[in-house]
Amino acid sequence: MRLFVALDIDEAIRQNIAEFIERVRGLAPDARWVSSESLHVTLKFIGEKKDAMVDDIESALKGISGEPFRVSYRGCGFFPTPKSARVFWLGMDAESGLASLAKAVESTLTKLDIPEEKREFSPHLTLARAGGGSGAPGWRKGDRPNPQFRALQSHLGEVPEFGTMTAREFFLYRSQLSPKGSRYTKIARFPLASPE
Repeated sequence: MRLFVALDIDEAIRQNIAEFIERVRGLAPDARWVSSESLHVTLKFIGEKKDAMVDDIESALKGISGEPFRVSYRGCGFFPTPKSARVFWLGMDAESGLASLAKAVESTLTKLDIPEEKREFSPHLTLARAGGGSGAPGWRKGDRPNPQFRALQSHLGEVPEFGTMTAREFFLYRSQLSPKGSRYTKIARFPLASPE
C-alpha cells in the first residue's frame, strides 16, 4: 500500500485554486495538471508499505499532539528553477505549527524504520508537472531549459490570494496510481489538540 501523511484543504480554498487552474491551464497545455480534488499539503511521503504495517503507523501518528495553526495560500513558483521548470507550485505562509507538525511526523515515523526525508520541509501545493520526464522538485542531472511553462510564466503577473484556513487535523492517506492519475483515500484522521 502506498502511503503518505498530509493536511487537507478547506473547500473554499480548494474552489479558489480550481478556478485559478481553469484560468491558466491553457497557458501550459502540455503540462500534467493536478485535479483540485486531489490537492493536499504533504507532511511526509511514506511510500509502499505492507498492509500489516498500517496499524503501526496509525498508532504512532496518534501519539502526535499540537495546537491548530493558520495557513495562508498565496504566491507561486517553479521547481527546480523558472528556466528549467518541471513543477508549477502554489505557495503558503503558515504559523510555526506546520513545520513543527512535519518534524513530529518525521521523527515519529523514523522509529518505525521509515527513512527520514533528506530534503528540507518545503510546504507547497503542486499544481502542474511538465509533460514527459520527472515531476520531482529537486535539481536533476540533465535538467535544461524547458519551454513548457514559458507562456504561463509571462502571463502570471500578480497571483491572487487563495485564502487562509486553520488546520485542526491531519490524515494518513493511501495513494492508488492509475492511468487517469493518482486517487487518494483517507485512512485515518488525527486531530490537532494539545493533551489535557
